Amino acid sequence: MSVIDILTRVDAICNKYDKYDVEKQKNLNVSGDDAFARGYAAIDAEIEAALEVTSDFAPLLKSGTCFQGEKQASTVALNAELRRTKAKLLDEVPKLQRLAIKKIKGLSTEDLAARNDLVLALPDRIQAIPDGAAAAAKQPGGWGPSASHTEIKFDSDGRFDDEYFQESEQSNQFRQEYETRKRRQDQGLEMISEGLDTLKNMAHDMNEELDRQVPLADEIDSKVDKAASDLKNTNVRLKHTVTQLRSSRNFCIDIVLLIIILGIAAYLYNVLKK
Repeated sequence: MSVIDILTRVDAICNKYDKYDVEKQKNLNVSGDDAFARGYAAIDAEIEAALEVTSDFAPLLKSGTCFQGEKQASTVALNAELRRTKAKLLDEVPKLQRLAIKKIKGLSTEDLAARNDLVLALPDRIQAIPDGAAAAAKQPGGWGPSASHTEIKFDSDGRFDDEYFQESEQSNQFRQEYETRKRRQDQGLEMISEGLDTLKNMAHDMNEELDRQVPLADEIDSKVDKAASDLKNTNVRLKHTVTQLRSSRNFCIDIVLLIIILGIAAYLYNVLKK
């Protein structure tokens, strides 16, 4: 098996587990409100995928179908990819830890503690992924030529010691820029989170104030109803009084008219009698 075949096999395995990529999972339209469960499931799947890749790739390296130089090149490529995956997963752990301590409706204190324990165990699980770093540290010297295949030559100056793999100034600058942008992004997210918490507290205070105003509004309504009832009763009594006044006046007029009629009758009687 040539290096190209091995790299093709690596690409096929990576494509097979591409759905467990954390960055791509963030862009998916995943339903549900539990961000911790989605994040932890993605990281856990990524760890399992990395372990499965190493277990699938180990028999290929141990087989005798490829030369020693091809094995070393394939191992270096695989270990580099695993180290990048481990670094990416370790960067996701702090975000997941912040989500683990966030209170969610329906979760008990024991559930939150269990989530925190799961997050605390993630760094050890990530570091347990074999990436060749421990094996390289155990080697007494650099990468010497193979004893069984001394005819293989690399197009390089032959320097494969620890200094060969040290970070360059450009890589250090790139890492510093990445960390700076990541820190600024985290600060921006924290500011947004604080703003949302402030808005949440304001809404809570407004709800409490409205709850305190409800008894006052009920009291005002009861007083208005009582005033309307008193006004109605007053109108009824006033109408009754006016009716009585009209009846008394009519009675007086009737008495006066009766007296006048009796006077006229008496006058006529006296005149006719004479």
